[in-house]
Amino acid sequence: MLNSFTIGNVAKQSNLPVKTIRYYADLGLLSPHLSRDNNGYRLFSPAVFQRLNFIRRSQSLGLTLKEIKQILVVYDQQKIPCSVAKQLLTDKLEEIESKINELKMLKDELNGILSSWQEIKNFENVKDNICPNIANINH
Repeated sequence: MLNSFTIGNVAKQSNLPVKTIRYYADLGLLSPHLSRDNNGYRLFSPAVFQRLNFIRRSQSLGLTLKEIKQILVVYDQQKIPCSVAKQLLTDKLEEIESKINELKMLKDELNGILSSWQEIKNFENVKDNICPNIANINH
């Protein structure tokens, strides 16, 4: 394969560990840009760098490797994967909104507990209840 890079070269130029690149390759995320030499060593085409940048950026947006692979599979079929990517990002946004709501409820609960916190100085008061302030569900 002309203009090919060993896994070490790819790691050095992409600032990713060899182990990460090997993992991505094993998951099939780098498939079209990967071949093997006569000794079985992995060789990558120059396009692997664009792919690694896409993976890194997609992960920074919260996509999982499984979700990223869905996008790459469409791309590898020489189709535009933007509608798949948009749906995955829309789903991710909905997950984040839900998580934000859960965190807001937790924040309110913690504020309620802390606002009515009572210092307990006598161990006898906690024998049947490790920490009454936390255990009391009426906060």
